[in-house]
Amino acid sequence: MLLEVHPSCPLLLELMNTITGHSGTWLPPGPPAWPLFGYIFNLGTMTHITIAGLKQKYSFVVWLKIEPVARVQHLLDSGILEIPECYVKKPSERPSFTEYATSDMNIPVIDLQDLFSDDDSLRQTTNNLVASACREWGFFQVVNHGISHQLMAATQEVWREFFHLPLEEKQKYANSPITYEGYGSRLRAEKGVSLDWSDYFFLHYLPISLRDEDKWPKIPVSCRELVEKYSEEVVKLGGKLMKVFSKNLGLKENYLEEAFGGKENMGACLRVNYYPKCPQPGLTLGISPHSDPGGMTLLFPDEKVSGLQVHHKNKWITVKPLPNAFIVNLGDQLQVLSNANYRSVEHRVIVNAEKERVSLAYFYNPRGDIPIKPVEELITEDNPPLYPCMTFNEYRLYIRTRGPCGKAQVESLKSSH
Repeated sequence: MLLEVHPSCPLLLELMNTITGHSGTWLPPGPPAWPLFGYIFNLGTMTHITIAGLKQKYSFVVWLKIEPVARVQHLLDSGILEIPECYVKKPSERPSFTEYATSDMNIPVIDLQDLFSDDDSLRQTTNNLVASACREWGFFQVVNHGISHQLMAATQEVWREFFHLPLEEKQKYANSPITYEGYGSRLRAEKGVSLDWSDYFFLHYLPISLRDEDKWPKIPVSCRELVEKYSEEVVKLGGKLMKVFSKNLGLKENYLEEAFGGKENMGACLRVNYYPKCPQPGLTLGISPHSDPGGMTLLFPDEKVSGLQVHHKNKWITVKPLPNAFIVNLGDQLQVLSNANYRSVEHRVIVNAEKERVSLAYFYNPRGDIPIKPVEELITEDNPPLYPCMTFNEYRLYIRTRGPCGKAQVESLKSSH
């Protein structure tokens, strides 16, 4: 496939790996005069790309040898007893199950039924609980959130059915070279970095200009309808929480939502995570340690199998999901906007030898081209801005070139400011 990439092209933000991270040959010899930070999707065993430079429109040809991507589920179905070397983490990065098995600690649980009560004291109590969780943990579970339990269960089950379809059917929705959207597995962010034991399906819901329901699975037959209903309800819940976050910072209740671009322009996207059973769960991870780059994540976990771990006070805490609850966590963009009054938190996912897991992560994000910086009302002489101004698109590009890396990406912005 021939792709022409100009520096201002949005395609640059969607490429799935740095060109220089793969073995290949530059023609003419030598790398380009400007650094290309981006990602390349699997295009097969050989890819032909033409690129135009930043300052002058010259072209050069790159032949990339990219290893075909094996779906993790397909690897397991092949009957392997040991995981391939590319999934094995360094000893220092491997999970230690015994260290967390006896811990009684869990992230805060907040009942939202009083959030919009006519009783000021009840409403304020709930706001205070949310504020404390945002500052102390960056993670909390919410119950009585107003979303139908039946809708939640049906949506999760339809995605489980999708991942149980034959590989050929799922591959009809495989990621294309120019979008993250669709069925996929993580590629290497750089040479030598191990892979994660998971597959996923990613789709856009907002803004409407990015929504393409033809890219949503049509099998199972109820999938598209359930995704539409589920998305509508989860986005509403996200809007309610954003109002609480704003008021708890002393801002107008619509401030943060407007900073994200408003209801019609903000980003909302769903990533369905599938973690197959793993024959050697102590050697790998479902998702490597990271903080979420966006604004907020609303996760509907698999209630039957714990897997999410949150880094809190130098310990990994295994989250115990409550029935019909959402797990809410703050992303890097809220940390930046709040000037670190709120904090995104490092987390990871462990895998299981006996059971698969399916979780639905809804990302509530700023519009990609809106500059994000610390809110002026929160800046004082004693609390200067900690972060530079950067759009979400720029930030995503910044971190995707590095892959999951704990909290290193957002913290590194401090030193660069």
